[in-house]
Amino acid sequence: MKPLFSTLFSILLFASLIGCSSNDDNDENELTKDGPFNISELAGTYEANKAQFSVNTVSVDVVEDGGTADMTVQSSGRFTLIIDPIDRAAYTVSGEIFWEAWQGSYFFSIVWDDEPGDWDTFGHTWDGTILTLNGGTDSGEYDFNNDGVAEPCTLHFIFERA
Repeated sequence: MKPLFSTLFSILLFASLIGCSSNDDNDENELTKDGPFNISELAGTYEANKAQFSVNTVSVDVVEDGGTADMTVQSSGRFTLIIDPIDRAAYTVSGEIFWEAWQGSYFFSIVWDDEPGDWDTFGHTWDGTILTLNGGTDSGEYDFNNDGVAEPCTLHFIFERA
């Protein structure tokens, strides 16, 4: 019985050590505030020159249609975005901006407050005054037909520091 117990104990010990071991793959999706620039550099108030939502062949630019989109970013990366379309009530979305460090590269990322623990990555440009964000498929939501149901879509924003 002792040899069986020793064997089982050894297997369990080995399995627990493997489960606790460091693995570089676990660090592949690290969120950080320091990447190509520090996220704190975005602190300020922004007005959108473009707030475009697109799905298939349908596209709406809230600003082009006469509405507004204003964003406030804190030095921590927390932000609030108020979207005020011309044809419906304004609404607010919020979240936190990060860099996703992945295989030696950094991707501009947003964790939306309504989906904690999940993030979207965006193409971006930043020159100290103008911030552009280009999302992929399902990177945003918009109620295209104003029926109270937001559909997943792609978003494209151009913000200018106010």
